[in-house]
Amino acid sequence: MEESSTGGLVPAVKPELPAPCDATPPASGPASSGKSGAPELDRELLCPICMQGIKDAFLTACGHSYCYMCIVTHLHNKSDCPCCGHYLTTNQLFPNFLLDKLLKKSSACQISKTASPIEQFRQALQKGCDVSVKELDTLLLLLAEKKSKMEQEEAERNMQILQDFLHCLRKQKVDELNEIQTDLQFIKDDINAVERHRIELYRARDRYPVKLRMLGNTPTAAAMGSRSSSTDKNNSGLVTNYRNAYGEMTSGNFQYKKVDGKAQVGPLGPQRKDAQSGLTSQRMSQSGLDVVRKKRVHSQFNDLQECYLQKRRQLADQVCNSEERDTNIVRREGYSAGLSDFQSVLTTFTRYSRLRVIAELRHGDLFHSANIVSSIEFDRDDELFATAGVSRRIKVFDFSSVVNEPADMHCPVVEMSTRSKLSCLSWNKFTKNHIASSDYEGIVTVWDVTTRQSVMEYEEHEKRAWSVDFSRTEPSMLVSGSDDCKVKIWCTKQETSVLNIDMKANICCVKYNPGSSIYVAVGSADHHIHYYDLRNTSHPLHVFSGHRKAVSYVKFLSNNELASASTDSTLRLWDVKENVPVRTFRGHTNEKNFVGLTVNNDFIACGSETNDVFVYHKAISKPVTWHRFGSPDFDDTDEDAGSYFISAVCWKSDSPTMLAANSQGTIKVLLLAA
Repeated sequence: MEESSTGGLVPAVKPELPAPCDATPPASGPASSGKSGAPELDRELLCPICMQGIKDAFLTACGHSYCYMCIVTHLHNKSDCPCCGHYLTTNQLFPNFLLDKLLKKSSACQISKTASPIEQFRQALQKGCDVSVKELDTLLLLLAEKKSKMEQEEAERNMQILQDFLHCLRKQKVDELNEIQTDLQFIKDDINAVERHRIELYRARDRYPVKLRMLGNTPTAAAMGSRSSSTDKNNSGLVTNYRNAYGEMTSGNFQYKKVDGKAQVGPLGPQRKDAQSGLTSQRMSQSGLDVVRKKRVHSQFNDLQECYLQKRRQLADQVCNSEERDTNIVRREGYSAGLSDFQSVLTTFTRYSRLRVIAELRHGDLFHSANIVSSIEFDRDDELFATAGVSRRIKVFDFSSVVNEPADMHCPVVEMSTRSKLSCLSWNKFTKNHIASSDYEGIVTVWDVTTRQSVMEYEEHEKRAWSVDFSRTEPSMLVSGSDDCKVKIWCTKQETSVLNIDMKANICCVKYNPGSSIYVAVGSADHHIHYYDLRNTSHPLHVFSGHRKAVSYVKFLSNNELASASTDSTLRLWDVKENVPVRTFRGHTNEKNFVGLTVNNDFIACGSETNDVFVYHKAISKPVTWHRFGSPDFDDTDEDAGSYFISAVCWKSDSPTMLAANSQGTIKVLLLAA
């Protein structure tokens, strides 16, 4: 390698060596001859055997000098002189004292040439160089001045470094101070806006009793009172019956009867007292809820603070775009858009504190011991929901029947058998009776729930298909992803795929953008989310990085907000328009299983391998609440209880109601409650 790499330089190196010795000396003066003699002397002082400076020089009978160890080692092998070849033994070796002196002197000269002036001066003093006291005083003065100058320069450098640091620190703190002052101004303005709005609310509340009294004193009310009085006189029996019926219908409310323009309680007095006591208890209950909501605010204060400042700063950055803000954002008078957005977050976040079970059913099958529900989805109108899993059956239930009709075992309204275990379901949002499924054999099937027959079957995937999704804007289009590292776009009007995307890792999930049929998000085992424009699939439009393990689910909250789940026990929120991460959610446990992911406008819900359902607000990184599934057949102390996990979740559109299923086949209808 060295020969080939340096071969181009040989012609330039060869003529340079002999030129100083052969060609230049006749034309040069004494100075040049002195320069050329030094290397010749150096070469003469080299040992012919080791080609280094001679150490412990010994002279042979034939007149050549070598290192003692070099010539002795040579004579152990051969009995001749390395230079001339004459016969030679160790008895013919003699110490060369003159050459040793020359070598020591040459070494001293070399050291003196390369030594620093201070080292040379020190060596001169050690050798006894004659120096007068006056010369020493001069040298000491020069050294003191040099020392003082060096110390000053060092101090200046240190001061410069310190000054640079302080300037940098000052700039950073000034920026922080400006940011804090700006935030304080935001807070001050918002406090004033909130106080003004509260005063308006108090005034409006105080006006209501006045309006009621004014309405009670109007001539129309008096005429109605006299008319009802005459009616009472003429139709006493009918009125008695009416009073009884009316009393039964309005029990627990305020009751008034006008007699001669005066308010009279009459026989409904106890009911009024009950109503007042009920109102008092309601106020006490409301006060208790307010305390709970305030505690919830303090428990998540840091996250709420970050959310508030982020929204207010974003508004400040967009002040110049006032026209777009005025047309696109609806807010209260006196409120900034950022404050209005944050109030919406605060309201929805503090409104709920728990998940309440309103219904429960078993997905168990008498003929199949495996009950894991892999997917659960509502239909277009939220009237039906379908479940699928390892039992090789798609079961469709009527939601209102499950909620309103208590039963130990709810029967599905439709049940369809499949050849393989199912991994995912997707309802068509236009054609109510169409639902798509993907299974462990890689088959993507479109079913007609009404006829309970398959409409289309696609068998192009070579391995297990994990995910399938119908487009919301193009009802005939659907996408699927598989372990064969391929994403396929299908059309229900064609028997083969219309587009293929080859990737380098297993595909775990796919999802259409709800606002367009040309954008697809793909979650992969390579820990990334690939966002494709189907008009150009040669490379993804964006690649979102941040997860440390496989991405198991992707769901769109809106056209620009994408949520993802991973087996690194985190959820992440992304802005697909700006191509930036927004927030990371932690609290649940997910290291190996598909535990489900579902989203609506404000909340993100997922399962956990601890058999819990977790709910997050999209603006807060910690969970709002969670609910643990209890096993109806086993105690919590059962050895297998730790192996149960949530396997599927689904919100009911944008309501606080959701469906959740676990690996035992238990399905619960959960409601976010205060």
